[in-house]
Amino acid sequence: MNRPTVLPQQRREHPEPHESAGRVPGAVLALVAAMIVFGVVYIGLAHVDTPSAWGDGRDIAELRGRRPAAGAKADGAALYAAMCAACHQAQGGGLAGVFPPLAGSEWVLGDERTAAAIVLHGISGELTVRGTRYRGAMPSFKTQLDDDQLAALLTHLRGQWGNTGAPVNAATVAAVRAETAARAAPFDGDVELKAAR
Repeated sequence: MNRPTVLPQQRREHPEPHESAGRVPGAVLALVAAMIVFGVVYIGLAHVDTPSAWGDGRDIAELRGRRPAAGAKADGAALYAAMCAACHQAQGGGLAGVFPPLAGSEWVLGDERTAAAIVLHGISGELTVRGTRYRGAMPSFKTQLDDDQLAALLTHLRGQWGNTGAPVNAATVAAVRAETAARAAPFDGDVELKAAR
């Protein structure tokens, strides 16, 4: 009988791994058993009939979230939280050097038509707010928000964080949208907007 030829490469190989006959350590088994016992006892002692009055005191209306103000078709606060707060922050303070504050902003409190145009088309380039220059980019929301939503958002901005601007109605937003329909690019910051303030 011929013996197979063993090549040098085969001699260098390690033997095939195999499962040893070692047992699971007793500490691991004890820990698993303790966790199972704890789970069974915890579920067995849980009070499934706890009165709802022991909860956090919220009613159904609070759990459903805020509704738009009387007569409004959209919730400006919810729109701000979803689309603006990441950059301008929850309290409207912005981020230094990048995203300007909306609290006390002359752009928010100024001409409502300019504010509507900014939200519709966005801004790129340098913008001065409250004497400080910012160099961030604001996206356009003209395809994401309808006139009622934009009006609700602008009304929210003009009435929060100490701002005392008048509400904005959907007809104003619709007029600005129609007047600026040909615009394809965002406003070039102070260069284009300074005259409109």
